[in-house]
Amino acid sequence: MLETFNFRVIVEYLPLFLKGLGATAWISLVGLIGALLVGIAACMGRISGWRALAAPVVAYIELIRSTPLLVQIYFFYFGLPSLGLRMSEYQTGILALSLNSGAYMAEILRAGVQSIPQGQTEAGVAFGLSYLQRLRHIILPQAIGATIPPLLGQTIVLVKDSALLSLISVFELTRASQLMTSERFMPAEGFLTVAVFYLLIYYVLKSLSAWWRRRLVHRRA
Repeated sequence: MLETFNFRVIVEYLPLFLKGLGATAWISLVGLIGALLVGIAACMGRISGWRALAAPVVAYIELIRSTPLLVQIYFFYFGLPSLGLRMSEYQTGILALSLNSGAYMAEILRAGVQSIPQGQTEAGVAFGLSYLQRLRHIILPQAIGATIPPLLGQTIVLVKDSALLSLISVFELTRASQLMTSERFMPAEGFLTVAVFYLLIYYVLKSLSAWWRRRLVHRRA
């Protein structure tokens, strides 16, 4: 296999792959921020106890989790313009990633919130903290800290899912490989290079997670 593998072409297209890597990192970062915001809002809405707020949140989470991301991307890309809402390919892709991952992160955070002893919340009430203050100072910091591993896993899924945006002509890592393949017809070189870059991203995120957990442990000590 290595005898027919053309490393020279990979080196030639390396600037294109690096540009795609930067685009993937940017899209994933913005999508992650959006997913966390959506996830926190959906989590708080679901556990709020207000049926008028919890019911739509549950419907959103179940709808997202029961349909493929690709279908959601196509709905936003082809369906929203027919409803009069037009966005660029990048905006459409980031919206789809944020809403999709946000549903899963909401459930992850809800599990973290429910794992916090009720006595801590009651202590916050005793000290006169409002609901938002209890969320900010007691509940959310512990919930996020306790759910770092699954949040990391969902972040990795988000990064990998960003490859689907190439189907709506968003330039990122996978799209770079598609462009190389269309010009040189070397799919093995192109997609193996993309796989290596995704592997590097995975280990970077894994290292960040380990550092974050050590930092939380030292802070508690």
